[in-house]
Amino acid sequence: MADALVVIDIQNEYFSGGALPLPGAEEAAARAAEAIGAVRAAGLTVLHVRHEEVESEDWGFVPGSREAETHSSVAPIVGEAIVVKHQPNAFVGTDLAERLESLGARRVAFCGMMTSMCVDATVRAAADLGLDPLLLDDACAAPDLVHRDRTVPAAEVHAAFCAALGDGVATLADVAVFAADPARS
Repeated sequence: MADALVVIDIQNEYFSGGALPLPGAEEAAARAAEAIGAVRAAGLTVLHVRHEEVESEDWGFVPGSREAETHSSVAPIVGEAIVVKHQPNAFVGTDLAERLESLGARRVAFCGMMTSMCVDATVRAAADLGLDPLLLDDACAAPDLVHRDRTVPAAEVHAAFCAALGDGVATLADVAVFAADPARS
């Protein structure tokens, strides 16, 4: 049973027009929106995480900027919490753990951007905190990365990080299965 859904950094920065558009961002956001709709319909909690950069304007996560805004496809509704973070791990320097604890949440579903950075850091931290993370891996997106002289395509980056998380850190699930009954996932 999922007790809550945490939506990580699905912000305009990662879409066309942002400084760091991700391959598959639109598709991942559409699946995240489906998961959010199912969680809302089941009467469960959605927590939105938004990254804001406070020390550098090299990224588009400047507070108040269009790039830092949550993408409209997954925008919070009245009453849904927005947790602002400044580090990849959404538990660092935020009240996310306390919010989940106040809900009595143990099984927590996660989705968002980027699989290789903030999603990975947050899901690993959730497991370290004793939560039972469920990663909606088809509602996440990753960038192309470079290792030495080799470009690793986004799909391979995403698959590698999901495979690693699925190896004892989190349970992986498709949004279609999760959305059918989020309370039982």
